[in-house]
Amino acid sequence: MTATATLPAQKPARPPSGIRQPNAVVLSYSELLKSVKAAGLLERRVGFYITVFASLVLLMAATWFGFALIGDSWFQLLIAAALGILCTQLSFLAHEAGHRQIFASRRTNDWAARLLATSVAGISYSWWEQKHGAHHNHPNVISKDPDIAPGPIAFHTEAVADRQGRLAFLTRKQGWFFFPLLFLVGLGLQIDSVKFIVRRAKVTHRWVEIPILAARLALLPVLAFSFLPLGMAFAFLGVQLAVFGFYMGASFAPNHKGMPVLPADSRVDFFSRQVLTSRNISGGRFMDILLGGLNRQAEHHLFPDMARPQLHRAAEMVRAYCAKHQVPYTETTLTQSYGIIVRYLNDVGLAAGRHFECPMAAVTRRY
Repeated sequence: MTATATLPAQKPARPPSGIRQPNAVVLSYSELLKSVKAAGLLERRVGFYITVFASLVLLMAATWFGFALIGDSWFQLLIAAALGILCTQLSFLAHEAGHRQIFASRRTNDWAARLLATSVAGISYSWWEQKHGAHHNHPNVISKDPDIAPGPIAFHTEAVADRQGRLAFLTRKQGWFFFPLLFLVGLGLQIDSVKFIVRRAKVTHRWVEIPILAARLALLPVLAFSFLPLGMAFAFLGVQLAVFGFYMGASFAPNHKGMPVLPADSRVDFFSRQVLTSRNISGGRFMDILLGGLNRQAEHHLFPDMARPQLHRAAEMVRAYCAKHQVPYTETTLTQSYGIIVRYLNDVGLAAGRHFECPMAAVTRRY
């Protein structure tokens, strides 16, 4: 037998003063990222995106052929609805290119996103980039996430405390108004884009986006009023824009609405912040197509440059890491998420006209 010397126990070395040691969750994200890279989940899937883009272009061509074939008929409203759906699907591709998910080159991704967003959706890519970037950095953080900034709908109690009179009454029922208001999202996106692109402050590639936006916003009305009767043309434009706005809003809303809202001064590590404030939507590959990958929201926020086809594999790994480190991981059906949103917004609205302290503040401080 070989004798083994027992060394006296030593106290762990104390970290230098002023240096904050990462906790287990922070370290786990580094491990998770290494595992994701080792599994090849950050590799590009250009072939997938080319197939999706080509399919959508063919469907768009078929839709315009239907427009020409149907002529003066109220069935044109079906064509308008189809255009709204296809514009949304192409906008999903612009979103993914904006996150550098499609091509290896950042420049190629940026130009693909810019051309798609401006020419198809009538949205300024420069405006979207700065707004969406702030959202990804601070999801559901009060005063830092523009997606929960005060507006017609209040997404946290701090935004409704001072509302009085008729506005307070409407706010108390705002959950029921949320989905009807989504029909105006498309119009709002285009108005905000135009205001941003013509502002005096510097705008990246302003003189590329202005002519494309002008052509896009003019082309559809010109075609509608040239080939359809006046009333039908107005209805055509209204349906197209309403379907586009509703589809966009109904796709993005389940991701964070009704999830924890963090105080502006909260100090939550990156992994916990992205997962705590995100809601995944079950439904498998069908939802991947319907929502353009936005259904894998936690994974998208943790790995924003991950291609859509890889997200379902990453979800398995993220779910396991969350279970290991006791970080809540939320996944519901699409209809359940809509119910949660309505109830949450109505609960927020009840604070209108009276002071209310956000109950999530205490919950999230421990993270």
